[in-house]
Amino acid sequence: MTALGKLLRTTAFKLTLVYLTVFALFAAFLLAYFAWNTRRLITEQITQTVDAEITGLAEQYRQGGIRRLVFVVDARSRRPGSSLYLVTTRAGEGLAGNVGSLSTGILESAGWTETAYRRLDDPDGAEHHALVRVFQLPAGFRLLVGRDLEERERLHDIVLAAGRWSLAIVIVLGVAGGFFVTRRVLKRVDAMTETTRKIMDGDLAGRLPIAGTGDELDRLATNLNAMLERIEALMRGLKEVSDNIAHDLKTPLTRLRNRCEEALRLAEDESQYRAALESTIDESEALIRTFNALLMIARAESGQARDGMTEIDAAEIARGVGELYEPLADDKGIHLKVEAPAAAPVHGNRELISQALANLVDNAIKYGSGINGADAEIIVTARGEGDRILLAVTDTGRGIPAADRGRAVERFVRLEQSRSQPGSGLGLSLASAVARLHGGELKLEDNHPGLKTVISLPRATPIPARLEALG
Repeated sequence: MTALGKLLRTTAFKLTLVYLTVFALFAAFLLAYFAWNTRRLITEQITQTVDAEITGLAEQYRQGGIRRLVFVVDARSRRPGSSLYLVTTRAGEGLAGNVGSLSTGILESAGWTETAYRRLDDPDGAEHHALVRVFQLPAGFRLLVGRDLEERERLHDIVLAAGRWSLAIVIVLGVAGGFFVTRRVLKRVDAMTETTRKIMDGDLAGRLPIAGTGDELDRLATNLNAMLERIEALMRGLKEVSDNIAHDLKTPLTRLRNRCEEALRLAEDESQYRAALESTIDESEALIRTFNALLMIARAESGQARDGMTEIDAAEIARGVGELYEPLADDKGIHLKVEAPAAAPVHGNRELISQALANLVDNAIKYGSGINGADAEIIVTARGEGDRILLAVTDTGRGIPAADRGRAVERFVRLEQSRSQPGSGLGLSLASAVARLHGGELKLEDNHPGLKTVISLPRATPIPARLEALG
């Protein structure tokens, strides 16, 4: 496709032509209305002038008869730029006036008409057009008074000529402006297209150019760049997950296989086989929990769980999770306390929010033991803060250094190098994914001592308030 053809096929150029057509039609309508209105006003002026002259001449006839009328008409006919006058007998013979000839039948009917005529004082004898009125006088005499229409026609021609030139200029400037605007838009679109080609070729770090004008193309580029950043992060996460799965699941699968081989090779009675099977089942359940956590994270990040969202009470969820983990905390010598005195309404998926909070409490029990002999304490809170609902879990353990908090929410990341505690490193990743699904965020803060993990979620709008906003 040629550059001109590509330019003509753009939406911007087509829209320019549409706007140009609408504007040209509107301008033509205005000029036509102006020409028609000007013609009407001149015609009204002529009729008023002629009516006034006929009224005056009729008065002259009543006062002095036909002789006086002929005298007055003859005097007026000799003035430069005078109107058209003609006084005739019943038979149509001219008595006075400056009209040499008229179209056939004009004098036989009274009233207004447009006619061709020739003036007596015109040496060329050229034919002109006039608007005339024929007035019947007593005794059969007729009086014709009119005005030449040359001025009206000349003004009409001037308006039409100006209209034609104006439309021509508008069209030329509109098309030129359309080419200019379209080329600028096409240049930006081509730059975006080139960037998208590089991205499709595998360069996920590419971003669409932003001109800084804040127009619709800039807004589109900004949103697409945000989407590309999200896609790049997901692709990077997918690669990391694949690597982590291959690394972290290889060890338990190898242990599983070795135990089975050891049982087949060394077991001598039923009790040893049973012990090997129980150990295998425990290892399999840990693997299943890991895969379930991965599936739940994928479900949260894909947005599939939005279909099951309802209005729920986060305070009730906090009390339920605290009640569930209180026996486990007591066994570890940790005091677990729940502070959720008031309702905390959120719009979300109860299962996912409960699992995310449970993961935070489970991590606090594993790693939140008191340091330097201090009593260990875990506090689970649910409270409102402005238009947000905060679900927080605080412990008195060693916490997480500020430099490692960004990595702590990644999949399979375990900051405990010895890995003496059970787990897969997916708890905080799931909590972060659930928070993002609900339009919130997961924050890791220092508890002095210990760690404070906070899930910040939007507060649910009460139903009456929503109905009031809609209506």
